[in-house]
Amino acid sequence: MEKVVVGFSGGLDTTYCVKYLTFEKGLEVHSVIVNTGGFSEEELKKVEAHAYALGVKTHTTVNAVKGYYDSIIKYLIYGNILKNNTYPLSVSAERLSQALHIAEHVKKVGAKLVAHGSTGAGNDQVRFDMIFNIMIPGVEILTPIRDLQLSREAEIEYLKAKGVEMNFEKAAYSINKGLWGTSVGGKETLNSKGMLPESAWPTQMTKEGASEEMVIGFAHGEINKVNGQSFAHPTEAIQYIQSIAGAYGIGRDIHVGDTIIGIKGRVGFEAAAPMVILKAHHALEKHVLTKWQLSWKDQLAQFYGNWLHEGQILDPVMRDIEAYLNNSQAQVTGEVFTQLHPYRFQIIGIESENDLMSAKFGKYGEMNTGWTGADVRGFTKIFGNQTAIFHHVKEENKK
Repeated sequence: MEKVVVGFSGGLDTTYCVKYLTFEKGLEVHSVIVNTGGFSEEELKKVEAHAYALGVKTHTTVNAVKGYYDSIIKYLIYGNILKNNTYPLSVSAERLSQALHIAEHVKKVGAKLVAHGSTGAGNDQVRFDMIFNIMIPGVEILTPIRDLQLSREAEIEYLKAKGVEMNFEKAAYSINKGLWGTSVGGKETLNSKGMLPESAWPTQMTKEGASEEMVIGFAHGEINKVNGQSFAHPTEAIQYIQSIAGAYGIGRDIHVGDTIIGIKGRVGFEAAAPMVILKAHHALEKHVLTKWQLSWKDQLAQFYGNWLHEGQILDPVMRDIEAYLNNSQAQVTGEVFTQLHPYRFQIIGIESENDLMSAKFGKYGEMNTGWTGADVRGFTKIFGNQTAIFHHVKEENKK
């Protein structure tokens, strides 16, 4: 019996894939779940039990949380990256980490087939396919949902007919939860107008009318403290921030984006920790980096985010940009003070030994101690000299 490895989350699409490949295609199914921070230990056990109940030969859980941060999320923070100034690339980044681990599992199992549950309309199909083509060339890629052009309703009908028991009401929404945020897709996101109902958001808003301060500490660009509490690894700090800020309903939005295959799409997301962290990190950088460091970082980070969104994490240019981003964080150490409110937050300010806004160099709006008025007069003449010559020549030629 031929082996197939299925990237498995336990959701509707991958549940369908396991059942279909087992009973309709007669394949020996080996499921693998790559945890990028979206599952608790209890949830992972439930996913494993669900996989075996569906009839898989083996099920494997890969803990990829720290590796996911070290290889991808760290650079999204260093670059303050938000796709279209809105979306923290939650699923985009997560899928790439998962695809790489699934490819490794295919090699380990010795399978000649690999399957994923992507549809034919979104970005994930490209991300999975491309990484599989690069990392496990020659392995055939199976995509039942895409190939059969199935609706969620058709999947549910098939699974019910096969006696599968799961929460089909919950399956009305496609939810992808990870360390760097959660995406939520449903009927409201299929059109250009419509907001997800409160019941669709995975995290309950419980802080109506509340407010609190959060102090985030950074050491060379990485989070090392929250409210004075130290963490062994930044992933733990991210999860801690999420546990506090998520209860305020912070980071909920709908992203409208251009898919890799050339169509526009909408997806809901909640990303309390990413939004607070990115804005806090950026605020600290604006105090400790020079204007040209910030300018070049913005340009490179925008490319990095767009190229990562397109699934191109294996392009060597990404390693080059990561080297720049790493080097840019040498001075990014300090504390950022934020105030959390229902559905929003504010950056109150920063404290850092590397703050370039130090009063010893002068106060904003008053005389700077680094130069005199005469210095500025001379500098201004030199700084505008070439432009002045241009306009002089232009006027002379009109005569």
